Amino acid sequence: MEIGIASVAAITVICYLVGLIVKASCVNDRYIPIACGLFGGLLGVAGLYLGLPEFPAHDPLTALAVGIVSGLAATGINQAAKQLGK
Repeated sequence: MEIGIASVAAITVICYLVGLIVKASCVNDRYIPIACGLFGGLLGVAGLYLGLPEFPAHDPLTALAVGIVSGLAATGINQAAKQLGK
């Protein structure tokens, strides 16, 4: 079974950019993980229905979960980089 790591990484990178956009706007920073998770969920479901090759989900619920986790991973990557930079 293929993991489909490229699709998951793409969702994470896109959600990271969404987090940067939210941070640059006047919205409170505590909403960044929520925005990344929601956008990741949307991208996960879109990836399922767009037929991305080797996408790691075969049903809408799993695609939603993969997207949300990928979106939240973008927030975690950002925080890890900040903590390692201290």
